[in-house]
Parts: sequence; C-alpha cells; structure tokens
Amino acid sequence: MTMYWREISVPWGESDPFGLVYYPRIVAWFNDTEHELFRTIGYPIDQMIREDRTTFVMGEIHFRFIGPAAYGDRVMTKVSLEKMGERTLHWNCIATNASSGDLICEGRAVRIYARIQEDGNLKSHPIPEFMRKTLEELGTVKQLGGGLMTDPEHNVTKR
Repeated sequence: MTMYWREISVPWGESDPFGLVYYPRIVAWFNDTEHELFRTIGYPIDQMIREDRTTFVMGEIHFRFIGPAAYGDRVMTKVSLEKMGERTLHWNCIATNASSGDLICEGRAVRIYARIQEDGNLKSHPIPEFMRKTLEELGTVKQLGGGLMTDPEHNVTKR
C-alpha cells in the first residue's frame, strides 16, 4: 500500500483560539500532502496540467474533526492509498499531533484522473499504466527534511 506523510506547522489563522481547525484547512492539509507525494514520485500536478493536460480532481471527501491543533503545533498528515480503481484513487487520511500523537482529524478522499479538454471541461480517463505501476510499487515513503527516507520493511528504494 502506498503511504506518504509529512509534518507541517499550523499557521496563524488556520484554527480558532480553542484549536478548532477550520474545515477547509483540513482539506488543504491533505490536498497538499497528496500533491507533495506526486511531486516526490516524479508526477508534479502542475507539470501534469501544463505538459499532459491531465490532473487528479477531487471527486468526493469525508473528513471528521476530532481534536485540537493550535497555532504553531506540529501536525503529521498522512495519506494511504486504500484502493486504486481504473480512474480513481481512494485515500485514507489522518492527521495527528506530532508531539503527543493525539488524533486531530481523519477522513477519506477520492481523486479522479481526468484530461483537460480543449473547451476547459474535464473528462475522466484511465490512470496511465506507468503511473499505476509507480503507485503499486512505491510502498511507504517518508519525507524527512529535504530528502527521502524509505521504509525498509516495504523494500522501497531511494529516489
């Protein structure tokens, strides 16, 4: 199973004084984590849009806020590929306090692979085989600082 996580710091304004994170920011945390995964494995979303006129668009999301995250807290966001359909990626998402391990939020997201048509509309397409293969073979990747570390349990090689 493909899994990717990164640590972020909660910026000013993403939560209220009680640590209640604004819902759109929770979605953005996982969106950014997924985009970072694609950049790390060689398929940056902005490059896909520019060069191939393809992208992954959000099809469905379900998130649940569980515990606080206040300004300056370190948060670990993790996306795990639960299932890969012909045209979809089904992600499980979880965010925890990096210091205490307390759960902040959890959820699911479904992405649809799509081609940008000449008129600007989107049309779903099968996920290309080369991308499917990369996601299937990836295993677990963890980003530390500017480099990649791999989980030896999953026999992932450095990229």
